[in-house]
Amino acid sequence: MDEMSVFPMGNENTAFADYFIGKSYLNMLSTEQVLIGNVTFEPCCRNNWHIHHADKGGGQILLVTAGYGWYQEYGQPARKLEPGDVVHIPTGVKHWHGAAKDSAFQHLAIEVPGENCRTEWCESVSDDEYDKLK
Repeated sequence: MDEMSVFPMGNENTAFADYFIGKSYLNMLSTEQVLIGNVTFEPCCRNNWHIHHADKGGGQILLVTAGYGWYQEYGQPARKLEPGDVVHIPTGVKHWHGAAKDSAFQHLAIEVPGENCRTEWCESVSDDEYDKLK
Protein backbone atom coordinates (compact mmCIF):
# COMPACT_ATOMS: atom_id res chain seq x y z
CA MET A 1 0.00 0.00 0.00
CA ASP A 2 1.46 3.37 -1.00
CA GLU A 3 1.89 6.28 1.37
CA MET A 4 -1.38 8.16 1.75
CA SER A 5 -0.27 11.45 3.29
CA VAL A 6 2.85 13.36 4.25
CA PHE A 7 3.19 11.07 7.29
CA PRO A 8 4.80 7.69 6.57
CA MET A 9 2.45 4.82 7.38
CA GLY A 10 5.06 2.68 9.08
CA ASN A 11 5.07 -1.06 9.55
CA GLU A 12 2.26 -3.53 9.93
CA ASN A 13 0.64 -3.04 13.33
CA THR A 14 1.34 -6.55 14.65
CA ALA A 15 1.54 -5.46 18.31
CA PHE A 16 -2.17 -4.56 18.27
CA ALA A 17 -3.36 -7.02 15.60
CA ASP A 18 -5.56 -8.85 18.14
CA TYR A 19 -7.64 -5.68 18.47
CA PHE A 20 -8.25 -5.10 14.75
CA ILE A 21 -10.27 -6.80 12.04
CA GLY A 22 -8.14 -6.49 8.91
CA LYS A 23 -4.66 -5.10 8.48
CA SER A 24 -3.42 -1.82 9.95
CA TYR A 25 -0.08 -0.03 10.05
CA LEU A 26 1.42 2.12 12.80
CA ASN A 27 4.10 4.78 12.76
CA MET A 28 4.69 6.48 16.11
CA LEU A 29 5.45 10.08 15.20
CA SER A 30 5.98 11.19 18.80
CA THR A 31 6.70 9.23 21.95
CA GLU A 32 7.80 12.28 23.99
CA GLN A 33 5.50 14.79 25.75
CA VAL A 34 2.41 13.72 23.75
CA LEU A 35 1.99 10.31 22.09
CA ILE A 36 1.06 10.67 18.41
CA GLY A 37 0.66 7.67 16.15
CA ASN A 38 -0.06 7.66 12.45
CA VAL A 39 -2.52 4.78 11.98
CA THR A 40 -3.31 3.47 8.50
CA PHE A 41 -6.20 1.06 7.90
CA GLU A 42 -6.62 -1.05 4.76
CA PRO A 43 -10.17 -0.97 3.31
CA CYS A 44 -12.68 -2.65 5.70
CA CYS A 45 -10.14 -2.64 8.57
CA ARG A 46 -11.43 -1.44 11.90
CA ASN A 47 -10.40 -1.63 15.51
CA ASN A 48 -12.44 -3.27 18.27
CA TRP A 49 -14.74 -1.33 20.52
CA HIS A 50 -12.53 0.23 23.17
CA ILE A 51 -12.49 2.73 26.01
CA HIS A 52 -9.76 5.17 26.99
CA HIS A 53 -9.55 5.42 30.77
CA ALA A 54 -7.68 7.88 32.98
CA ASP A 55 -7.89 8.96 36.59
CA LYS A 56 -7.49 12.56 35.43
CA GLY A 57 -7.33 14.06 31.90
CA GLY A 58 -6.76 11.53 29.15
CA GLY A 59 -8.82 10.63 26.11
CA GLN A 60 -7.85 10.76 22.47
CA ILE A 61 -8.04 13.09 19.48
CA LEU A 62 -8.16 11.79 15.90
CA LEU A 63 -7.01 13.99 13.01
CA VAL A 64 -8.08 12.44 9.71
CA THR A 65 -5.34 12.87 7.10
CA ALA A 66 -6.32 10.60 4.18
CA GLY A 67 -8.99 8.27 2.86
CA TYR A 68 -12.46 7.68 4.27
CA GLY A 69 -13.55 5.93 7.41
CA TRP A 70 -15.93 5.69 10.33
CA TYR A 71 -16.13 6.65 13.99
CA GLN A 72 -18.87 5.38 16.27
CA GLU A 73 -19.66 5.80 19.94
CA TYR A 74 -21.58 2.98 21.59
CA GLY A 75 -25.34 3.49 21.26
CA GLN A 76 -24.91 6.30 18.69
CA PRO A 77 -25.02 6.29 14.88
CA ALA A 78 -21.68 5.96 13.07
CA ARG A 79 -20.11 9.14 11.70
CA LYS A 80 -18.39 9.07 8.30
CA LEU A 81 -14.91 10.60 8.38
CA GLU A 82 -12.91 12.32 5.66
CA PRO A 83 -9.62 14.23 5.48
CA GLY A 84 -9.68 17.30 7.72
CA ASP A 85 -12.16 15.87 10.24
CA VAL A 86 -11.30 16.05 13.93
CA VAL A 87 -12.76 13.68 16.52
CA HIS A 88 -12.50 14.41 20.25
CA ILE A 89 -12.92 11.23 22.33
CA PRO A 90 -13.32 11.80 26.05
CA THR A 91 -12.29 9.25 28.63
CA GLY A 92 -14.87 6.60 29.44
CA VAL A 93 -16.56 6.61 26.01
CA LYS A 94 -16.80 3.20 24.33
CA HIS A 95 -16.11 3.61 20.60
CA TRP A 96 -14.42 2.25 17.48
CA HIS A 97 -12.91 3.71 14.30
CA GLY A 98 -11.70 2.34 10.99
CA ALA A 99 -11.76 2.42 7.22
CA ALA A 100 -14.70 2.49 4.85
CA LYS A 101 -15.34 -0.63 2.76
CA ASP A 102 -13.98 0.93 -0.41
CA SER A 103 -11.18 3.14 0.92
CA ALA A 104 -8.01 2.94 2.92
CA PHE A 105 -8.04 5.37 5.83
CA GLN A 106 -5.42 7.22 7.83
CA HIS A 107 -5.54 9.32 10.97
CA LEU A 108 -3.21 10.72 13.56
CA ALA A 109 -4.14 9.35 16.97
CA ILE A 110 -3.17 11.81 19.68
CA GLU A 111 -3.24 10.55 23.24
CA VAL A 112 -4.38 13.34 25.54
CA PRO A 113 -2.02 13.46 28.54
CA GLY A 114 -3.49 12.32 31.83
CA GLU A 115 -2.91 10.31 34.96
CA ASN A 116 -2.95 6.49 34.81
CA CYS A 117 -4.07 6.44 31.16
CA ARG A 118 -4.93 3.01 29.77
CA THR A 119 -7.04 1.47 27.03
CA GLU A 120 -9.64 -1.20 27.66
CA TRP A 121 -10.12 -3.33 24.55
CA CYS A 122 -13.60 -4.81 24.15
CA GLU A 123 -15.44 -6.94 21.59
CA SER A 124 -14.89 -6.63 17.85
CA VAL A 125 -17.23 -4.71 15.56
CA SER A 126 -19.14 -7.55 13.93
CA ASP A 127 -19.38 -7.93 10.17
CA ASP A 128 -23.17 -7.49 10.52
CA GLU A 129 -22.74 -4.15 12.33
CA TYR A 130 -20.09 -2.98 9.87
CA ASP A 131 -21.97 -4.09 6.75
CA LYS A 132 -24.95 -1.90 7.74
CA LEU A 133 -22.85 1.27 7.35
CA LYS A 134 -23.61 3.24 4.17
